[in-house]
Amino acid sequence: MSAQTIKQNLRGYLFISPFIIGFLAFTLIPIVTSLYLSFTKYNLFGAPVWIGLENYQKMFTEDPRYWQSLKVTLIYVFAGVPLRLGFALLIAIILNTASRAVGLYRTLFYLPSLIGGSVAVAIMWRNIFGDEGIVNILLGLLGIPDVRWFGDPTAALWMLIFLSVWQFGSSMLIFLAGLKGIPATYYEAASVDGANYWQKFIKITLPMLSPVILFNTIMQTIAAFMTFVPAFIISKGTGGPLDGTLLYSLYLFIQGFEFFNMGYASAMAWIMLIIVGILTAIIFYTSKFWVHYESEGGK
Repeated sequence: MSAQTIKQNLRGYLFISPFIIGFLAFTLIPIVTSLYLSFTKYNLFGAPVWIGLENYQKMFTEDPRYWQSLKVTLIYVFAGVPLRLGFALLIAIILNTASRAVGLYRTLFYLPSLIGGSVAVAIMWRNIFGDEGIVNILLGLLGIPDVRWFGDPTAALWMLIFLSVWQFGSSMLIFLAGLKGIPATYYEAASVDGANYWQKFIKITLPMLSPVILFNTIMQTIAAFMTFVPAFIISKGTGGPLDGTLLYSLYLFIQGFEFFNMGYASAMAWIMLIIVGILTAIIFYTSKFWVHYESEGGK
């Protein structure tokens, strides 16, 4: 290798060094460290003590709150993600028009996704669903009894799910981009054949949009597992009532930064990674049965 080539390579490494340093300092090293800590007893103040698989054994056999947090999170994911994607697709179809104000509508619908994870929005959500909040006022006008959103574990969890559905903006924009990529000639040909709107949606829109649906499903599933701020603020950091909003990430935080069981929290983080990896692999595997790629000739 010539001196000039070495010099050019060094320049290249110099330009990408901020990324390399950031990746090592904030990604790779913390990942390896957390894997080691998951096999230790560590309280953040003393040196880690190696205990092998004790954290994992405790997690699966001695900690009922862990199983509650996993149950709550799975309900949150499997109920919230389909509702969020369905609502985002509905709004994207409505906005897929040539209206002059469509740009304004897209911006307004996207705003909740920009601010949805903030503390202020979580506090606002608490007020909206309070005993005398606007939701119960509207229910009263409809003749429906008030719901004790902060007293019923099921109602409290659905309050979080509604908040996640409200933050549909990013998925909506991706769906909208996918809809723009479907040739109008497909719909014109279907109209000539006498297809109605529903038939066009089933036979054209969904198959052509299936790669986008796959992408959104995976991204929103991962994001749902990492949800923390809304559950922390709305439950005031307790996961209540009766652990009804004890999402996995919230319980991980409680173990790591309230009980100072950082080794146990690290073990929880790795189990979450495995669960998300398994679900992602299942989604990818099943995608061959419902995702349509034009390059594959419709197969």
